Amino acid sequence: MSLHQFVRDVPDFPKAGILFRDITPLLANAEAFKQAVEAMAQPVLNLQPTHVLGLESRGFIFGSALAQKLGLGFVPARKPGKLPLPTHKEAYGLEYGADALEIHTDAFGPGDRVLIVDDVMATGGTADAARRLVTRSGAHPVALTVFIELTTLPGREKVQGLPVFSVLRY
Repeated sequence: MSLHQFVRDVPDFPKAGILFRDITPLLANAEAFKQAVEAMAQPVLNLQPTHVLGLESRGFIFGSALAQKLGLGFVPARKPGKLPLPTHKEAYGLEYGADALEIHTDAFGPGDRVLIVDDVMATGGTADAARRLVTRSGAHPVALTVFIELTTLPGREKVQGLPVFSVLRY
């Protein structure tokens, strides 16, 4: 089955000029979602990650499923103010604004190998902030895996040499 059929294009969301790739049809179809998770897991099996870092919020969905499949712990990268203990924080820019991600300061330690997971990579700002968070914690970011990569935007260049794996490319 082609996973492209489970991605809806929504023009002008969240603001004019943005073409949003809606993955809710994929998530609603058990077989398509399973196929997507399998495709995201396959290229990272030999990297020997110890943890999965899922980026808020749709990265939680794919990240949790990948952590389960790979038998790894899951760590959420949250928006500011959502975590109860001391955090590391990294700001980033978006196609349509600015934001930041946080992880607990004890989320990772030296020797941890972290797979970063998100639903979509566009400009790479979110992924790069996540890469910086992992590095700041003393761990090693091993790769970024995403369901969708928007190839017309400079995401790969932004993550500074981090291997990037994507299932669908637009």
